[in-house]
Amino acid sequence: MKWTLLTLALGVVLISAGCHKKAQPAPAAPAPPPAAAPTASISVSPNSIASGGSATLSWTSTNATNVTIDGIGAVASTGTQTVTPAASTTYHVTATGPGGSVDANARLTVTAAMAPPAPAAPDYTEEQLFAQSVKDIYFDYDKYDLRAEDKATIDADAAFLKAHPSIRFTIEGHCDERGSTDYNLALGDNRANAARTALVNAGIPASQIRVISYGKEKPFCTESTESCWQQNRRAHFVYGQK
Repeated sequence: MKWTLLTLALGVVLISAGCHKKAQPAPAAPAPPPAAAPTASISVSPNSIASGGSATLSWTSTNATNVTIDGIGAVASTGTQTVTPAASTTYHVTATGPGGSVDANARLTVTAAMAPPAPAAPDYTEEQLFAQSVKDIYFDYDKYDLRAEDKATIDADAAFLKAHPSIRFTIEGHCDERGSTDYNLALGDNRANAARTALVNAGIPASQIRVISYGKEKPFCTESTESCWQQNRRAHFVYGQK
């Protein structure tokens, strides 16, 4: 009986001691892994264009919640776009996400457009050049002296003939229909020689020039009006010496 009571007492003491023991804390949860850093790349093809041309801009990114390209704005994480800048441009992409921010660049060079080749100059013959460049001289009624306003024409004719010293030409003297045939032949001769003298004075060798008078026999205009007669009162330049 004695040992039974002792055993019971000892159990009570042990139970009492266990009730007063301090509880141990639960183990801490592991820290979450850090967010993945974003990536970004951008390219342009071709990387050089002529002014007015276009290129394709391509980009891609990962781990990003916001992607922007300077000059374009917010874009999808991956994409392409045709660009036609007027000048050389650096395209800058920025990708931002929980893991931070990253950027990348692509350069597109714009060169001046090449001018189209100039058309080849027409291959004119010497006779065609003469007809285009050497202008006739006109006279007042019953006159054969050169008018002041014709000096510029003579100077231009002389400049062309100096540049083409091999050309031989004829100056024809013409008149309007008024007056006799003989009178107009003489007047036409005076007009042709007046033009010849002006060219010689301007430096054209006399050997390049032949003169002939047709008087009123070869009119350029056949109406009996002053405007028509004025067309017939001329020193007419013809390529070659017949």
